Amino acid sequence: MSDVEFVPFPKIARLNREVVITEKIDGTNAQVHVSEDGAVRAGSRSRWITPNDDNFGFARWVADHADELKALGPGSHFGEWWGAGIQRRYGLDCKRFSLFNVARWGDLMTRPACCHVVPTIWQGIIRGDEVEFCLAKLRTFGSIAAPGFMKPEGIVLFHTAASQLFKVTLEKDEAPKGKQP
Repeated sequence: MSDVEFVPFPKIARLNREVVITEKIDGTNAQVHVSEDGAVRAGSRSRWITPNDDNFGFARWVADHADELKALGPGSHFGEWWGAGIQRRYGLDCKRFSLFNVARWGDLMTRPACCHVVPTIWQGIIRGDEVEFCLAKLRTFGSIAAPGFMKPEGIVLFHTAASQLFKVTLEKDEAPKGKQP
């Protein structure tokens, strides 16, 4: 029996803790990685990409903005690459990179000018109808990220104590992504 590795039960996060709800933008998942020595590279959801093996032009954009992107600091910085020619397009004639970490990058003064941040819709402790309130706001007023665009995708909830993300889409939320008609 001594050769069996002990696996502890994980701590359970408390539900009634801070939640940040942001707009879910329909583009393609992207990341900028800045190494300790300042080298900058681009990634998609599942792989590193280059201008010669790109994902909707994101690697080319990263290469063109590498000097600015170094200001993000060492580590992986995840976001959505969206706009012209990608998924919903949002009525834009350009592409944008919007960082996910609103706590770190929400202040314009702390991030490179070439980067946007996903819009925060609500922040606090979930007590009841906050999720439906945020969805109704998007249904009624449209995208916050692209004002005037009336078919936003949905919301993302970040539960701070669990460090876990959850999404709710405005259309077909009940169907798994691969099962949608």
